[in-house]
Amino acid sequence: MNVLTDVNTQIDESVDSAPFFIRGQVVEGHDATHRSRDLGVTFATPKLELDELVHPRTELPPLLNVPLAEIIDFLVEAGQRMCDGKNPYVEACIDRMAKVSLAPRKVVEFQMTNATEYLDKQVLQEVVEQNFPNPRALDEWVPHTDHQGRRSFIRAYAPRLIHVLPGNSPGMGIRSIAQSALVKSVSLFKMPSADPFSTVAFLRTMADIDPNHPVVQSMSAVYWRGGEESVERILYRPQYFDKLVAWGGGDAINNVMKYIGPGFQLVSFDPKTSISMVGKEVFESEEAIAEAAELNARDVSILNQEACVCSRFTFLEATPEQGDRYAEALAERLRVDRMSEGTPRPLDMELKEQIDVLRMMDDEYAVFGKSDGRGVAIRSEEPVDFHPLRKTSNVVCVPDLMDAMKYVNVATQTVGVYPFDRMPELRDHLASGGAQRVVRLGEAGPSAIGNPHDAMYPLHRFVHWMANEDGCEGE
Repeated sequence: MNVLTDVNTQIDESVDSAPFFIRGQVVEGHDATHRSRDLGVTFATPKLELDELVHPRTELPPLLNVPLAEIIDFLVEAGQRMCDGKNPYVEACIDRMAKVSLAPRKVVEFQMTNATEYLDKQVLQEVVEQNFPNPRALDEWVPHTDHQGRRSFIRAYAPRLIHVLPGNSPGMGIRSIAQSALVKSVSLFKMPSADPFSTVAFLRTMADIDPNHPVVQSMSAVYWRGGEESVERILYRPQYFDKLVAWGGGDAINNVMKYIGPGFQLVSFDPKTSISMVGKEVFESEEAIAEAAELNARDVSILNQEACVCSRFTFLEATPEQGDRYAEALAERLRVDRMSEGTPRPLDMELKEQIDVLRMMDDEYAVFGKSDGRGVAIRSEEPVDFHPLRKTSNVVCVPDLMDAMKYVNVATQTVGVYPFDRMPELRDHLASGGAQRVVRLGEAGPSAIGNPHDAMYPLHRFVHWMANEDGCEGE
């Protein structure tokens, strides 16, 4: 099962190396070169040995009988080492990520630092408690007797997982490792071309603590080009793995769907779009406009508008004239440098041209700000037909927020609402439309600990639920 993909005939030893991590071992090499998704930056990887990535089903998962409390303590220690300011893997990761990421370097640094906040003992415990009504099922076979006297033992059994990681946030690799450890899984992480570094940086940190720890022995991280059939038609099988945990755009999800069948399930974090809803109350004072514009800008600007939680469309109860006032205030707040991010990545040419065309259609649209990647707001009466990116917000004027419900669907993730007391009147309609999360405007960022993500409890979905039935009482 040995496969080598994307090999160039000339290997440049000066390109950044993206090593693999396979069950406690770091694998270095420049056997293959690849190009990153967004910026086309070249990076090198070792030869892909598929045999090494499969944990035989005849062997019990290494973490199966390790107490959850011990796993959490290990993750917490690893998190502390990640953010102690002296971690060489993190420093090298940030240097390399700054070359391949659309986000400015300061944003990359923030993402790495923020990700370690998940590795807090109280956070990890609360995540488990929210996902599992009885967390004991992770550690043992829990007895249960139904009303007919039938006895059972239930176990949230350690699964075998392949994770197709997203490329828009290095924190998701760290979080996915932690979640995999909490459910005691054997996990293979397929790293994205937009970030083939951060997942291995965390795994190497854990291996420095103890390369033989069951958490470390349960984890592998490699890269191959998404859609490479010579790899995926071998690995994406129920003989080797129970579930595929996939993040990504429509093409990425559609690609993995063809491998899903009996015994091999998909846990999909589909591509999502988040929105804001701002009521007419915002025009009661200049202070209210300023407050809402600031909160709205925070939701747009998260991670330079790369994440699914970032607001892209703002539905505003307003006339076009009122919409112009609000959009102008929003554009001003979008252009604020929120984390000393430095020079932003410019808009790609197609997006810039689309925005510049709208400037000339002043009978239908009004554009505030510049198309330079620092922030722009577009006022319209229908949503624009392109995907707003790089601190771009489309302010859509509606007579009533209920009129915006026709734009809500199953791809709508987070909805920020202003004023806050209007959330109760909107949430049932938003849920009916398919939305998955309603928050106060300005709080689209980190969610409440352990809450559902994309309308599910992920860890509950990850595990292999196993029942051992043992007859009736008195038998």
